[in-house]
Amino acid sequence: MTFAVIAEGLRKRFGETPAVEGFDLTVPEGGVCGLLGPNGAGKTTVVRMLTTLLRPDGGRASVAGHDVVRQAAQVRSHIGLVGQNAAVDEVLGARQNLVMFGRLSHLGRARSRSRADELLERFGLAETGDKPVKQFSGGMRRRLDLAVSMILAPPVLFLDEPTAGLDPRGRGEVWEAVRALVATGRTALLTTQYLEEADQLADQIAIMDTGKVIAEGTPRELKSALGGDRVEVVVHDAADLQAATGVLERATGAKVTLDADTRRVSAPVREKAAALAELARELETTGLAVEDIGVRRPTLDEVFLHLTGPEDSRKEVAA
Repeated sequence: MTFAVIAEGLRKRFGETPAVEGFDLTVPEGGVCGLLGPNGAGKTTVVRMLTTLLRPDGGRASVAGHDVVRQAAQVRSHIGLVGQNAAVDEVLGARQNLVMFGRLSHLGRARSRSRADELLERFGLAETGDKPVKQFSGGMRRRLDLAVSMILAPPVLFLDEPTAGLDPRGRGEVWEAVRALVATGRTALLTTQYLEEADQLADQIAIMDTGKVIAEGTPRELKSALGGDRVEVVVHDAADLQAATGVLERATGAKVTLDADTRRVSAPVREKAAALAELARELETTGLAVEDIGVRRPTLDEVFLHLTGPEDSRKEVAA
């Protein structure tokens, strides 16, 4: 397997404050790696080191086969970066921005224009004409940011919270643009505060806390490591919660979790079809009134909170 990004023991301090301590990560070529973590975990510092904007204090890293310290120029020629804030000129139109960045990247006048036309078409911005960027929606701006990062068609993209502040429609537009890029064989390292975004886009997820990776795997692996499927019952009346707990215990033979606020009881199951069938029989026998019954897997939000919660509540998850 060939890796687009390799980091081993990366460290960075700001004064006496450690920002990144022993960060390790390998990202295979192709697909999306989601880098998650609470505020202050060190995600943006890692991205800045991997994109040569910040020199590590220790450890080593390579991107597209080039060392980020010794071969910084080669790294920069093989990457695209979309930061948390739009980097385009709001007075200019989309095509003018792309031509300008093409010229700044030494493509030449004719090639800059043809590349701008290619990218406008790819990112659904061909109909914007000379409309200034300040009149664009949030999703359109971020798609233009992605287009700018692709001026030189780099094999590796760094997306640092690319949908921060966007509404659901804008996020959806950016997701589609990222999927289209990855479909061409490129690799993306994505940091995000939206757990749903990582679940939708990432093939691989690394969860950071206190400057290092504390869990890694596919979204499915991380969810499974937290406990697998759970069967749930929502009762019509909160007074029936204790009765529902007994029904669920008999049907599953497992420890039941009760949530009075949502009138919900749940328990882990191994054979979900058999557990559902047994639960349905028990509910019919008792005549208990329920609003909903079903099976669900743990969410990525639950995995995240489980791993990055208060120190005394954290547990190891091996994926």
